[in-house]
Amino acid sequence: MEARSNVERKAREISSRVGPEIREAAQGLGDLNARIIAFIRQRPGTCLLGALAFGFIVGKIASRR
Repeated sequence: MEARSNVERKAREISSRVGPEIREAAQGLGDLNARIIAFIRQRPGTCLLGALAFGFIVGKIASRR
């Protein structure tokens, strides 16, 4: 029983230390996602050409194997 309480205590300690960092990382990813979406909406043609070029390059690399 004591081992279980020690594990629970350790889990709470780790959660209290890591929790804020995880929330901050999630907020940063959300902000990055919003910026990417805004960029794509402002420049859809550029993004489409970039995606086509990327797909072409990946296809060339994959076809060599």
